[in-house]
Amino acid sequence: MLADKAKQFAQHWHANQQDKAGKPYFLHLEFVAKFVADQSDEVIATAWLHDIVEDTVITIEQIEQLFGKVVAQAVEAITKRQGEDYQAYLERIKKNGIARKVKIADLTHNMDLSRLPHINEKDLARAEKYRNAYRFLTT
Repeated sequence: MLADKAKQFAQHWHANQQDKAGKPYFLHLEFVAKFVADQSDEVIATAWLHDIVEDTVITIEQIEQLFGKVVAQAVEAITKRQGEDYQAYLERIKKNGIARKVKIADLTHNMDLSRLPHINEKDLARAEKYRNAYRFLTT
């Protein structure tokens, strides 16, 4: 199953990474994958892989070779490019149905400030940015 392969791949490449709360990064990926668990294998695989290009040395080309063109296109759409305008990034995501579903799941988890041990102004500003992105992607 493609999603199982993506889970194992992500688990390997995101090993030892932590989220903003200091928890294993894999738990974030797991939340996103569970959020879309009723979707297609390609959507679930993309959920596991949605941060892999930004956070590791893995390339889109490698994703395509291992997981196919559909997943690679979705991962590419959801990967923020260096220096890219945030609104342009969201517009690209919105054009790819799989990326859109996965980003909505990602934002849902990222907006949950209860995960953080301490909340500061930067966290509140980031959560507001994510809420605006969520509204854009869900309308």
